[in-house]
Parts: sequence; structure tokens; C-alpha cells
Amino acid sequence: MSAAPGDKWTIILDAAYQLFGTKGFYETKMSEIADEAGIAKGTLYLYFSSKEELFTAMTKRDHDRFLGKLERILRPQHSLQEQLRAIATHHLSYYYGVKRYPRLFFQAPNSDKALMEMMHAFRRNYMAAVAAMLEAADIAEPQMHAASFIGILEVFKMDILTAQTFTEEDLQQRIEFAVRLFHDGCRGASAKPV
Repeated sequence: MSAAPGDKWTIILDAAYQLFGTKGFYETKMSEIADEAGIAKGTLYLYFSSKEELFTAMTKRDHDRFLGKLERILRPQHSLQEQLRAIATHHLSYYYGVKRYPRLFFQAPNSDKALMEMMHAFRRNYMAAVAAMLEAADIAEPQMHAASFIGILEVFKMDILTAQTFTEEDLQQRIEFAVRLFHDGCRGASAKPV
């Protein structure tokens, strides 16, 4: 992989994503990431002082993309059901798209304080975006409902990442089930008819 000027940071993160996702954090060496990125190991250390710092930067980029796309897809949605479907589709399709990289999600340096803080911030921001949408739809206790809906999606995420034969049909089935289950439950909790 060759890098155009100014693209090294992105290429390094892409190489790290692939290697951390297939080999795991602990099994991946910085020299392997440098080789995959097509740069010298010394150059890699000009960008990232440690493997933990690189993993955190890679994860933050992924989180920023996830939240940015979520914000864009929620704008044009109108009904609560459409918004829930947009969130469920985004969440579960993301994991379906990266299911060949399961080690990203099961093998992270969880003793790294910066990574843990960044992951907590991502979860808070994700929860806040879903809660704001629910609050705008006059759903009572929007924070609790947001946590519940994301929790449903997280359970289905595990199906995607662990089932060897998970298909696109399985994905669509879980999206629709999560939306139906949650939407019907929310109707009884709304301050006005949905």
C-alpha cells in the first residue's frame, strides 16, 4: 500500500484497523502495521508513540464516523418509527459490514485510560443523540428508552459478530424486530399519540 503525501495518517489507521481486527491488539506488532501501511516503523512512531495511542486514534475515527453518519441519517426522518428504523439499520449494518474484524470488539487494551474515556464519551454521545430524538417525539424518560433501544441493538450486534452464518436476511429480520418491539413499547410511554 503506498501513501500519497498527507495521507499517511489515514493509511496507518486503515492498516491498524485491518490488523487489529484480524489478528487482535495484543498479537499485532507496530512493525506489521508499518509494513501494511507501506511506511518505515520509525515513520509510524512519528504519528503514534504507542500501540495503545494508535488503537485509540483508530477507534476514535471509527466512532466519529459512526456518530456523524447517525446525525446525517436522522435529519430527514419524520416519524418515530422511521427514526428508530434508521438508527437500527445504521447500528446493525455497521457491525454487519465489519464482522470480518471481530477482534476489534473483543480484544482491546481495556487497561488504557485514554481509550476507556473515549469509549465512554462515544457511548454518552450516542445515547444523547437517540435520547434527543425520543424526547422530540415526546417519549417519556428518553434517556432510559435510549439506553433500552441501544441495548436491544447491542444484543443483536453480538449475533452478527459471533454467528458464523449470519446473513443479510438475518440482519433485516433483527432490524425490523427491534423497531417493532421498541416502537410498540414506546407507544404506551408517549405523552401524545405516536
